[in-house]
Amino acid sequence: MSDDSNCACTAPAYPEGKFNPATYTVHGTSLFEPVTGAISTPIFQSSTFRHPGLGQSTGFDYSRVTNPTRLELEKTVALLEKGKYGLAFSSGMGAVSALIKIFRPGSHIIVSEDLYGGTYRLFQEYYAKYGFSFSWIDTSDFAAVRAAARPETAAIFIETPSNPMMKVTDIARCAEFIRKRGGKLIVDNTFLTPWFQNPLELGADIVVHSGTKYLAGHNDTLSGFLALSCAETEAELRNIQKSEGASLAPFDAWLTLRGIKTLAVRMERHGQNARKIAEWLRTQDIVEKVFYPGFEDHPQYELSGKQARGAGGMISFYLRKSGYVPVLLRSIKLILFAESLGGVESLLTYPLAQTHAAIPGEMRLSAGVNDRLMRLSAGIEDPGDLISDLEQAFAACTGAAGHRGK
Repeated sequence: MSDDSNCACTAPAYPEGKFNPATYTVHGTSLFEPVTGAISTPIFQSSTFRHPGLGQSTGFDYSRVTNPTRLELEKTVALLEKGKYGLAFSSGMGAVSALIKIFRPGSHIIVSEDLYGGTYRLFQEYYAKYGFSFSWIDTSDFAAVRAAARPETAAIFIETPSNPMMKVTDIARCAEFIRKRGGKLIVDNTFLTPWFQNPLELGADIVVHSGTKYLAGHNDTLSGFLALSCAETEAELRNIQKSEGASLAPFDAWLTLRGIKTLAVRMERHGQNARKIAEWLRTQDIVEKVFYPGFEDHPQYELSGKQARGAGGMISFYLRKSGYVPVLLRSIKLILFAESLGGVESLLTYPLAQTHAAIPGEMRLSAGVNDRLMRLSAGIEDPGDLISDLEQAFAACTGAAGHRGK
C-alpha cells in the first residue's frame, strides 16, 4: 500500500484545541476536502488512480488497497474509538474473518456464548476446520473466563453488552488477564458504539464493529470495522484486507460517513427510547422478563456504569407464552419485523429463528435464547407511538390466538 502522506487530498488540520466527541462525529478527521472545499467527503468512485510518473504516487493506486473516501472513514472510526488505526470492510463478518487470520492455526479463542449467530457459524463451521478451537462461555463470569484459558489461548472475543441477553463483561479485567498470557482482547462494540463505550481505553487490543448497525444508522448499507493502536497488527490486517479484497466500496463508505455525522444525537435518542420502552415492558403481564443493562437490578449494572456512558438502544424480553410470538410478529405495524438493528427505524427480531439460528439448540438454551425471546432495536421514532404499537400487538396476543399458545 502506498503512503498517503503525499496525497493531494490530505485532510486540513483542525483548529487548535481538543474537541468533544460530538464534534468529531460531525466532522470526522477532515473539516472539508482541500482541493474543492467540499464539506461532504466526495465519493471517489474510481477503481484505479493515475501515477504522476514511474515510482511516484498520489498515495492512491488501486481502490481495493486504499481509496480516499474509505480512508477518511477509516480514520474517523479510529478517531472515535480513540485508536490509531481503522480498517473498513464490506461487512462486519468480513472484518471478523480478516481478524481471525492474525492468529496461527492451533490457537484457542475464548468467546462470549451469546453473541451474533453468524460469528458462531464462521468460527465453528469454518475456522475450526483450519485448526482453531473455541470455548463458548459466559464471559460476564470472570471465573469462567479464567477457567477456560489454556496454554494455547491466543485471544478473548467478547460482545458487551452481549447479543441478545445483554450481559456485560468486564473489559479491563479480561484485558489484563489475557495480556499477561501474551494474548489479545477483542471487543465487539456494535451495540454501544464509540459514543457510549471505548474498549481500547479500557485495555482492549482490537475493537470490532458491524458498521451496518448504529454507525451507518439508516438500514441502507453494509460495512464492518476494526479499530486498534498496534502498528504491527495493523500492518498485518491491512495486508489481509488487500489480499482478500473484502474492503469497503467508496459509496458504502460515504453512506457510513454520512451516518456517523448524526451518531451522537441518534445514540442519545436510541437510549432514551429504549429506556422508556423497557420500563413500560416491565409493566406488561404478557412479558415475563426484560433484559436491559440500564436497569439498576441488572446483574452487571455497576460495571456497565463504570465502563460505558449509556445503556444503548437494545432490549430483549421473554414473552410468557411461545404461542404469542407469531401473533406479535404479524400484529406490529409501526415496529418492523426484520433482522438487524441500530437503524433509525425500530425493528423486532426473533433470535431463535433469525440471528441465532446457526447456534446449536442446546447451546442457545444454555445462553438463554429460548422460543419466547424477542429482541427489540429501539429506533428514533416518537416513543409513545412505539409503545402504542406494542400495546395493540400485545392485545392481539392475549386474544384467542394468543391463548392457544403454550
